[in-house]
Amino acid sequence: MTRSQIKPWITRNIALVAHDNQKEELLDWCKKNRGLLSRHNLFATGTTGALLADCLDLPVHRFLSGPLGGDQQIGAAIAEGKIDILVFFWDPLEPQPHDPDVKALLRIATLWNAGIAVNRTTADMLITSALFEADYPTKRPNFIGGTELSSFAQVN
Repeated sequence: MTRSQIKPWITRNIALVAHDNQKEELLDWCKKNRGLLSRHNLFATGTTGALLADCLDLPVHRFLSGPLGGDQQIGAAIAEGKIDILVFFWDPLEPQPHDPDVKALLRIATLWNAGIAVNRTTADMLITSALFEADYPTKRPNFIGGTELSSFAQVN
């Protein structure tokens, strides 16, 4: 790796998700933080990903739409260690037809110790933390027999 290829920060894999009533809020937040987000790998569910790619003029890996399995795809990527951070501007007052998928996504992100922001305040706190672009070792759970937690292993 040449000197010009060395990044002075850690590149994170960030999933960006928003319910319909929160998409404008997420877009606004992403616009305000475009410079920082441009240094990371961005992932999103279908509609949100299309809006973000267009609005930010950045590459965004798009999964399916949330109700069509996108939330589950992001959850699987978190479990596989392919996504580090979930920024999910969800609407707790509006029932969603895919509420079980939303709950499963938040559960998986919590289980696998991903950074999670569920609104603008927590998203701001997460990305302004000194640990955000530092070599912070994520600790992922180790399971015995597939279900029993034995310890946490450091990754990175």
